Amino acid sequence: MPAPTTPDPRLPRLADVAAFTEYMAQGWGTPDRTPPVVAGAAAAAAQHRSRLSAEFAGQALIVGAGTAPVRSNDTYYDFRPDSDFYWLTGAALEGAVLVMTPSGASHEATLFIPAPFYAGDPRFFTNAAHGEMWVGSAADFSDWAAALSLPVKALTELDAGIGAAMRASSGTLAAGPVQADVRRRHGIGAGGALGRVLSTLRMVKDDWEIAQLRAAVGHTVDGFAAVVREIPAAIQGGGERWLQGTFDRHARTVGNGAGYATIVGSGKHAPTLHWVRCDGPVLEDEVLLLDMGVEANSLYTADVTRTFPASGTFSPVQRQVHDLVEKSHRAGLAQVGPGKHFADFHDACMEVIANGLNDWGLLPVSVDEALSPRGQHHRRYLVCGVGHHLGLDVHDCAQSSYESYQGSPLVPGMALTVEPGLYFHEHDLTLPPELRGIGVRLEDDIVVTDAGSDVISEALPLDAAGIEAWMRQIQGA
Repeated sequence: MPAPTTPDPRLPRLADVAAFTEYMAQGWGTPDRTPPVVAGAAAAAAQHRSRLSAEFAGQALIVGAGTAPVRSNDTYYDFRPDSDFYWLTGAALEGAVLVMTPSGASHEATLFIPAPFYAGDPRFFTNAAHGEMWVGSAADFSDWAAALSLPVKALTELDAGIGAAMRASSGTLAAGPVQADVRRRHGIGAGGALGRVLSTLRMVKDDWEIAQLRAAVGHTVDGFAAVVREIPAAIQGGGERWLQGTFDRHARTVGNGAGYATIVGSGKHAPTLHWVRCDGPVLEDEVLLLDMGVEANSLYTADVTRTFPASGTFSPVQRQVHDLVEKSHRAGLAQVGPGKHFADFHDACMEVIANGLNDWGLLPVSVDEALSPRGQHHRRYLVCGVGHHLGLDVHDCAQSSYESYQGSPLVPGMALTVEPGLYFHEHDLTLPPELRGIGVRLEDDIVVTDAGSDVISEALPLDAAGIEAWMRQIQGA
């Protein structure tokens, strides 16, 4: 049947109905439009802008917040701002752009945001992206300016703002998802210099940032307890997805949500490094690998992993694997501190793993040959890295240069993880049958201090006996 050529009068376009539009413009009060800014975020962002300004004297800097990606057709994933943008503004504003204009030895910053649409404007009820009837109470420019201590203007003024910044500068750099048409109109290239410097600056956290990480980790520890409490229900039929949902609900309740896709791997799924499908059963006699992190409302995330015996007690072979990973983990932790290099904890973890595998007769070459850059045979069972920086991103500061990341010494204020593991896949014929299908990872979050380091996730037990006792306590057994 052909489509009708004229609209059905029973389905009028509301914006075209004068009586409705007039009626919708009347009788509305003013909702609470307080911007959702985390306490301390604006002051921290101002200091972050000052640090960035010192690196790029005389140059215009433009950083975009981005927009929510399409999930399917006309539905979208939840918006989460670009991490560099948030670090510089403290605001989670979709479509916003920060412009830093050179001014003497520093910069003047202006934030450009999409205009909200209020009652009296038909877009109040027609615009699903910025109409207040669709998105809820929406702060205006003055509300945001007061909350952020930062000039805020309409996004429609962005071109003029960029133009003024470029005229005052010796060059222009952009980072974050600045729209392609904006870059094209102003001749701004896609070079990564600004992003690399931002990543490097973000490696060293200030006191406010470390407090946010501590809070995220505390919530994550509580989330582990919530999940462990539900293991019996998962064994009875809820499966991995029940536990994933338990943690994600907790994370969404106490913070912004999960900082990354929650990993719940039982039995043969535990050796799969990023098992986020979580569509299998939880098997009572197998180990259960949980890699989980709460992202706080400030967007700083934890990243913690523990491996539990679903039954509450490790079997002898499971404990053998867990003990070796624990030994490796503790060796890595001992190599985190000021003046140590990023590679030091990696080497310490790998040396323990290689020696342990050799003791079990699993290496086809000597330990020295395996640890050699030309060997690496032990990495068959540990192909991933064993740590990374942590902060606004779970794998934080990833755009930084090799020299600033892997090649530089650790300094106080850096936050990172140490996470060795052993991943024995069920179809790996180099393994004896009793080891196949066992996966163990231990991961802690650490802050480098003047005196050494602080394991901020230490509230979770690390050794096998401690894990078993903690499970009994949580489950009331």
